[in-house]
Amino acid sequence: MEFQPVFETKKKRPVVIAGPCSAETEEQVLTTAKALAKQNIDLFRAGIWKPRTRPNSFEGVGTPGLAWLRRVKEETGLKVTTEVAKAQHVYETLKYGVDVLWLGARTTVNPFSVQEIADALEGVDIPVLIKNPINPDLKLWIGAIERIYKAGIRKIGVIHRGFSSFQDSKYRNTPRWQLPIELMRQFPDLTMICDNSHICGRRDILLETAQIAMDLNFAGLMTETHPDPDNAWSDAKQQITPATFSQMIDQLVLREPTSSDEDFLEHIEDLRHQIDYLDNELLDLLGKRMEIADKIGLYKKRNNISILQPSRWNEILKIAAEKGQSRGLSAEFIEKVLKAIHQESINHQEAVMNQPERRSARS
Repeated sequence: MEFQPVFETKKKRPVVIAGPCSAETEEQVLTTAKALAKQNIDLFRAGIWKPRTRPNSFEGVGTPGLAWLRRVKEETGLKVTTEVAKAQHVYETLKYGVDVLWLGARTTVNPFSVQEIADALEGVDIPVLIKNPINPDLKLWIGAIERIYKAGIRKIGVIHRGFSSFQDSKYRNTPRWQLPIELMRQFPDLTMICDNSHICGRRDILLETAQIAMDLNFAGLMTETHPDPDNAWSDAKQQITPATFSQMIDQLVLREPTSSDEDFLEHIEDLRHQIDYLDNELLDLLGKRMEIADKIGLYKKRNNISILQPSRWNEILKIAAEKGQSRGLSAEFIEKVLKAIHQESINHQEAVMNQPERRSARS
């Protein structure tokens, strides 16, 4: 797949998408847009239809709100975007001249819904942004991109808004940065936007999360702004005023993706060689560990012992977490690495357990 840029390259700053979570009233939409227009944002966002987790919540003003977005374009010159979740939404937004569409996480997770939208976009030339699915499934995210691409859309971008998790976290949706990083690795010309509002779910860590995205070379940000965040009709805790948003953007440190400085290139190349050497050492050690796991599996098989030993596994996790922290490694990282290694060990032992015994030549 070959993608075209969703946004025109402008001055050195991140691509900026901002606006309220939901379009509530015409006055609220226009007030927010006029304040953001002074900041020269790239795209004004507002939810017209809101897919909510539970019924009886505010689910958006619907089609009448599209007329408000049209007024935003007429009075401020800003381009506008909103979320679509089905074909009828596509038809309505095109009728009102919406400039960019986006697919939400609850839509991306459902291939039937994505295909319905893709079918409605056949023959239409409009940029489309695709949020990651709710669950951390990279293939599902790529599948949504492919469906929109097959509809003839070439100006496609993606929005990283984090992933639902049952674990306690400071985030509303856990970032799992490795997934968008892998998507950027596979499709380097794909525009990657960070929705720090939905990742955070709270105002106090919006800047911190935005900075991480910039450090990871994301193209830009999507942040929810509202003239009176505390009284917003949806997602009040994660919205900020246009003035606070301006301060956040000003505080971001923007870094170059690379450098032509010879001294920098020489030193970073040396450090990368060290990383490569250590990576090879790690792979050799892991290979040797799995050889031992094979032997343990054979021993368990001969003695009719089950593969999983919970007490032993808990002991390994506890000791490794303590040792890892003393080496500057987070407990979360240690747990993820050990669980992956443990699962691979189980796979090896299962293969040994299920391997048929070889009969001797005399039998």
